[in-house]
Amino acid sequence: MDSAQTGKVPHPSAASEQETGARRIGDLRLAAPALAVWATSLSLLTCSARTSLITALCAATAMAVIALRHRIARILRSAKLNQALTAAGRGESDRAGGCRGWGNTAVAVLGCVVAAAGAVGVRVHAVATGPVAELAGRRAPVTVEVAITDDPKILPGHRGTVRRDRVIVEGSVEVLEDASGARFRTKAPIVMFANGPGWSTLLPSQRVRVQGRLGPAEPGTLTTAVLLAATTPKVLSGPSTPQRLAAGLRAGLRQAAGVLPPAERGLLPGLVVGDLSLMDEQVKRDLTTAGLSHLTAVSGANLAVIAGAVIALGRVAGLPLAGRAALAIIGMLCFAVVARPSPSVLRALVMGSVAAVALGTGRSRDGLAALSATVLALILFDPGLAREYGFALSVFATGGILVLAPRWRDRMARRIPFMAAEAIAVPCAAQAAVTPLLVLMSGALEPVAVPANLLAGPAVPPATVLGFAAAVVAPVSDEAASWLVRPAGYAVGWIILVARQAAGLPAATVSWPGGAIGLLLLVVAALTCWFVLRRAAWRLVVVAVAAGVLVAALVVRPVVASWPPKGWLLVSCDVGQGDALVLAAGAARAIVIDTGPDPALVDRCLRDLGVEQVPLLILTHPHFDHVGGLDGVFRGRKVGAVLVSPGERPRQESARVSADLRGRRVPEWVASPGMTWSLGPVALTVLGPSDGAVSAGPGEGSMANNASVVLHARWAAGSALLCGDVETEAQDALLRQGIPSAQIIKVPHHGSARQDPSFLAAPGAGAALISVGKDNDYGHPAPLTLTRLRALGIRVYRTDTQGDLAVISDKDHLFVVPRSSGPP
Repeated sequence: MDSAQTGKVPHPSAASEQETGARRIGDLRLAAPALAVWATSLSLLTCSARTSLITALCAATAMAVIALRHRIARILRSAKLNQALTAAGRGESDRAGGCRGWGNTAVAVLGCVVAAAGAVGVRVHAVATGPVAELAGRRAPVTVEVAITDDPKILPGHRGTVRRDRVIVEGSVEVLEDASGARFRTKAPIVMFANGPGWSTLLPSQRVRVQGRLGPAEPGTLTTAVLLAATTPKVLSGPSTPQRLAAGLRAGLRQAAGVLPPAERGLLPGLVVGDLSLMDEQVKRDLTTAGLSHLTAVSGANLAVIAGAVIALGRVAGLPLAGRAALAIIGMLCFAVVARPSPSVLRALVMGSVAAVALGTGRSRDGLAALSATVLALILFDPGLAREYGFALSVFATGGILVLAPRWRDRMARRIPFMAAEAIAVPCAAQAAVTPLLVLMSGALEPVAVPANLLAGPAVPPATVLGFAAAVVAPVSDEAASWLVRPAGYAVGWIILVARQAAGLPAATVSWPGGAIGLLLLVVAALTCWFVLRRAAWRLVVVAVAAGVLVAALVVRPVVASWPPKGWLLVSCDVGQGDALVLAAGAARAIVIDTGPDPALVDRCLRDLGVEQVPLLILTHPHFDHVGGLDGVFRGRKVGAVLVSPGERPRQESARVSADLRGRRVPEWVASPGMTWSLGPVALTVLGPSDGAVSAGPGEGSMANNASVVLHARWAAGSALLCGDVETEAQDALLRQGIPSAQIIKVPHHGSARQDPSFLAAPGAGAALISVGKDNDYGHPAPLTLTRLRALGIRVYRTDTQGDLAVISDKDHLFVVPRSSGPP
């Protein structure tokens, strides 16, 4: 009997639960086609176009069979059967309708598989055929005219002894000319690898002509070929009007941010519009380690902040719901122009616009359905997104916020304020959703990501809104833009502080097996946690254990930490293939000798040692593996003066270092024999190079090596000979001059084979430090050098196997303490 016959009124909560359940089922039915499109595209991208065609035909056949079956079933269903179902009750009718609904879903899923297979097949066939693909297979030299499609990506690096950044540029070949002079008009996506001037400043939509050699693209990418550029690009046409406008606005934001400190100056444009051109490498690493790197990728989060601010203004102005949604879309379009209309920005714009439409129609709760529709449309439009981790991370994070966050928020809201519950639930849900992908990508877990996002999150909206406003205002008034940037700088500074502190915590990143095995272990761990946390008593035990582990990691471990050893005098930092020595010069003060190739590694070493001031920085010679990490020494530290070698080769690095020091307004002194300093417990004397002409050896860069600053460091308990990269010619000159005794010798040139045995024996050392990178391309340290050192009775310590090496004293003796217990 129905409610009219019984006189009972359905309970409102029951009706609400039925409505919620129906909405969830609808969301799942929309999610299924999106997942089908994603899985199909991901599977077929590495297959031939023929395989895609066969898949489409099979899916179309299955779809036709299911559709025909339902059609026949509806025809055979007689009026008598319908009456019988009606008499049996509404519940049976609902179940029948549910079956039909899932049948329709199956037809929709198969239809989407057909569409995805067709889209992938067409794109795979397009990139695998044509003149570009043919010449790439032969690795032929060509001249091409290319339309740039995305911002150049700069990869810091070096070639030999000098800095040489590499640039990756995506584009579409429009005109191709082979070695015989034959010209082809085509449309083929390529990736160009280049270095040198003119590449990093290119803008999307520019057309350039370049010569180079084609090569096959990576399988599974919708790219026809790669081009190893041999010439600088010749610009044929300027950028489009939107790109030109975006470049001007971004330049205005960078200029306005010039009033901020260097770290904040680099992060603000990255946070607001994804402009990483001024980004400090150490800040990048800290953000990545702390799980905050997503802040510098223009995504739906940036658009949500801008849209939220615009909607708030619309609410103040009294606009209706639909008007506020339209205003939000306009605001996001303006933001997309400032952020530069690249593929990633346009994808974020599509997702944000779908959400805004849902808001304008009053269906803002149907976020999962909007997300599913967006994923489906984007992958059908660009099947290559199916294998991009960045796209997957964005979708998974959004899905976690839509599916998990509301439930977790509501449960926590029973015990804590609603706003606090939501602030905790959102980053937790996003991190939980993306963790499986992080395991597949990097084989690591990020325990600090959730608390770091909780702390940094409140600073993101004001920094984004103020930075966007500064970019818009900058072309009109530099002064107004700088006033907007200053408060944004405080917000960005807070994010940098959170990232730095989180990255420095013990176990900030925890190693975890990668690939399918790691994913399986993660599922097992998650199920175990779910089973344990279901019981209230066990939850208390877990909380107590977690609190104990946290206290041990954050309080006990730093107190009893064995590094650095107490009373350290000298540390050879593990900076890879390079040199970086640190000599204690008082409380939180140190002399630094060379910086290694990587700013992040030398900064990490100085952080671990607690160095806050560097009264003297010595650069033994201007090779990249000794001066490339210069920014890391200056990061958050005051440097009193810099001592450099009298040699000026290689001139490129020498000029770069001098210009850098002038920009920092730090005195630059040229080393000469006899110069001395006494700072803290150490007395330092320059032994070389001599005032005479520097001899060149047979190898590349030998003249710069032989011009290295050689130092003698003395303490109350002993001394050390610090040799830079001097080779046999300079070693012979030092032998004729006379070498003081030393208990420790820093072996020259990373232990290369060009060592004079008499030079190694002259100081009478008992221990040798070799700063060298693991599995380096130079064969350092040379087996011959190791044999000679051991024959002299000198014990060898190496940074590639033992990490940082510390020198400590015990009465009148010096000892070497390695950070790890690897073999020497």
